[in-house]
Amino acid sequence: MPITKPTLFSEIDQVIKRLNPQTISVERKANLQPLTEFIQSKVSSHQEIRINFICTHNSRRSHLSQVWAQTLAYHFNIKNVFCYSGGTQSTALFPMVAETLQNSGFQIRTISQNENPIYSIKYAYNQHPIIGFSKRLDDDFNPKSEFASIMTCDSANEACPFVPGAEKRIPITFDDPKVFDNSPQQAEKYNERSLQIATELFYIFSQIKAS
Repeated sequence: MPITKPTLFSEIDQVIKRLNPQTISVERKANLQPLTEFIQSKVSSHQEIRINFICTHNSRRSHLSQVWAQTLAYHFNIKNVFCYSGGTQSTALFPMVAETLQNSGFQIRTISQNENPIYSIKYAYNQHPIIGFSKRLDDDFNPKSEFASIMTCDSANEACPFVPGAEKRIPITFDDPKVFDNSPQQAEKYNERSLQIATELFYIFSQIKAS
């Protein structure tokens, strides 16, 4: 049977083509290596790959990471990848995150509008949308075992030395774009953080060898 080529939305595809993993430092690549090894071990043993991105409020960095990880796994045609996100507490997905992703070509629809809105986030025509909303890391929406827990912020990394059910707990922290909220630089800084996350996840998935 012919291999079906992934068909991302064209605008997302163009964003991915402009990513430059050569900008990642040697030290940072060392921080990314444990996640690469986790994914490769699952691919090599033909197991499902579950990755839960954790941040304090599950409002910004963890969502950007979840969405880009799911998208880049699809881009590299790596099967059975299931990406999640959660927080040590739940708040709401910050609207600027949805706007930033939309500006990169994701199709975003608000499913439920309340204090904690629920978003449908699509990256390809024939793929299930990612369901984005803020939730605790142990929410029923998230896996209970056999997953890697990626700590995307320093405070969650310090607050959660142990994540129940996680096979691996890997700190890969990012600076918080929240510090630029309501400033003239807000949109620029959220896009900068989104592209940093995309670039590093591109590098990770590009290392994976099919089994």
